[in-house]
Amino acid sequence: MNILVLNGPNMNMLGIRQPEIYGRATYEDLVAMLTDEANTLGVEVSFFQSNHEGALVDAIQQAYFDGVDGIIINPAAYTHTSVALLDAVKAVGIPTVEVHVSDPDSREEFRHVSYIRAACVATIRGHGLPGYVEALRLLAEKLG
Repeated sequence: MNILVLNGPNMNMLGIRQPEIYGRATYEDLVAMLTDEANTLGVEVSFFQSNHEGALVDAIQQAYFDGVDGIIINPAAYTHTSVALLDAVKAVGIPTVEVHVSDPDSREEFRHVSYIRAACVATIRGHGLPGYVEALRLLAEKLG
């Protein structure tokens, strides 16, 4: 089983960006945490982060051709703006879990809208970086 973890704009700045919201753990900490959990679950995990919408769309499409079984995505700010990411996830038909470190519903009103949610099998929000582990476990159970 192969899971792709996609992260959108500014997620590479974890640990630096608004630590009062996103915490002090870094993107590298996130990768290490998920790699450890993937090893425990016996699944392969790969990672891609981009600040560019088109690069994320390309990664979703490439996942189809690479035979990826599931996607964990934190579209970050593109959550609230990107029909392109929604369409890409719909197009490939790969089970996808939306993850957010914070809870967008408890923040500014414009963050309450998630375009991608309509194409996802689940959404995990407001659980910090451990929300990614929840998503990985959910996909491993669903796909296994």
